[in-house]
Amino acid sequence: MNELVNTLNGLVWSPALIYLCLGVGLYFSLRGRFLQVRHFKEMIRLMFNGRTDEHGITSFQALTMTLAGRVGTGNIAGVATAITFGGPGAVFWMWMVAFLGASSAFVESTLGQVYKEKIDGQYRGGPAFYIEKGLGMKWYAWVFAVVTVFACGVLLPGVQANSIASSVQTALGVHPNTTAAVLAIILGLIIFGGVKRIARFAEFVVPFMALGYILVACVIVMLNIDKLPEVITLIFKSAFGLDAGFGAILGLAIMWGVKRGVYSNEAGQGTGPHASSAAAVSHPAKQGLVQGFSVYVDTLFVCSATAFMLLITGQYNVQAPDGSALFTGIAGVAAGPGYVQTAMENIMPGFGNIFVAVALFFFAFTTIVAYYYIAETNIAYINRKVNRPWMTLVLKAAIIGATVYGTVKTADLAWGLGDLGVGLMAWLNIIAIVLMHKTAFVCLKDYEAQQKEGKEPVFHPEKLGIKNADYWGGHRAEDNLAEEKAVELQSPVESQR
Repeated sequence: MNELVNTLNGLVWSPALIYLCLGVGLYFSLRGRFLQVRHFKEMIRLMFNGRTDEHGITSFQALTMTLAGRVGTGNIAGVATAITFGGPGAVFWMWMVAFLGASSAFVESTLGQVYKEKIDGQYRGGPAFYIEKGLGMKWYAWVFAVVTVFACGVLLPGVQANSIASSVQTALGVHPNTTAAVLAIILGLIIFGGVKRIARFAEFVVPFMALGYILVACVIVMLNIDKLPEVITLIFKSAFGLDAGFGAILGLAIMWGVKRGVYSNEAGQGTGPHASSAAAVSHPAKQGLVQGFSVYVDTLFVCSATAFMLLITGQYNVQAPDGSALFTGIAGVAAGPGYVQTAMENIMPGFGNIFVAVALFFFAFTTIVAYYYIAETNIAYINRKVNRPWMTLVLKAAIIGATVYGTVKTADLAWGLGDLGVGLMAWLNIIAIVLMHKTAFVCLKDYEAQQKEGKEPVFHPEKLGIKNADYWGGHRAEDNLAEEKAVELQSPVESQR
């Protein structure tokens, strides 16, 4: 099974996908005049928009649901793996994917808002919706929907569950079977509660877990602040093959940095638009900008926290393609969360192991919840045509089963299956947003023009020549804006109800 999965990953994760991810991110950044820098303040302002209605969720809830999917085991185990096989230089290429990927996140999430629909009283959207409506390619939309249901409902949950089981066993000695049972019960309670419960769960847990992890990482960095300049220099030199020790694996640094960067921040992969489409906003570009910021949180903040902890403490290994050791800083520990647990345990004895296990539990579990929502949205897309309500129940059972199964299987197989799912979705979505990116930048231009006139932007697709954006018909944008203004006049507590 491992050999088959590795062969398929070799095809999916060929250099072509690596270059495509970087190239598309660079092109979108240039096309948008580096919107991820120009509109940074606007991203922050929009992020705390508390407006919602009975059909949708707030911009902040949509952001946290997206971060629930992006801030996962890739931020801990994924960074450790990237350093093992790509050296410290892989961290730089993860940063590059995040910076350029912010523009890709803007494009796909804006498209998700443009072409979203209201299905069974809830806002739904994502690549399947904008591929059908924007490109008129129903078969392509169905392929994406089916692949995503399979990837997020079956393949990807095992990666997160496996990391949870591994870290909890290391820190607390809990058997994976026990962990599997606990995960299944909690997951069932959340996903059977609907989108609103998922949004409330993400809104509470994600900021808490991300800030807590970053703060502890900052403490470790401050305790070793004298080593920070040396570590930063090592990252940059290794990224360009200038370091004598790691120069021989420059190609691997790029490949693993991009691979893990894409897996971690998911920009361009097609997962972000599902949650962003559920937000109630007056203009699609608003949520596109908010989602661009989510990439910064994921990679530039959380992944960097892990990388600095490992590199400053020296608790990591780097190996050559032939398996020989280029650097050995930790013995007898497989690449993954064990690196981070060992690093923190050395600095904070009696606390490090448990803290990483708890952090990884929240990171990975919220990601599994986000995977369910993504898969459910694509089931909703499929059910628009075939109307098989039982498919949602089957999905719930499948993702719980995949989570339980993932806790007891080897990490290599779990990561291999996860990589395969991510790669297939990335190929399908990146091609789609390349073909459709003009629509997103038309929206951005319209948004900027209205702001320049001193207006709060509203969206009228017919004025921009955008077709099939059915949700936005009539005075929908003005109605959304009126509700948004009404919420701003309420108290902070009332605005979140």
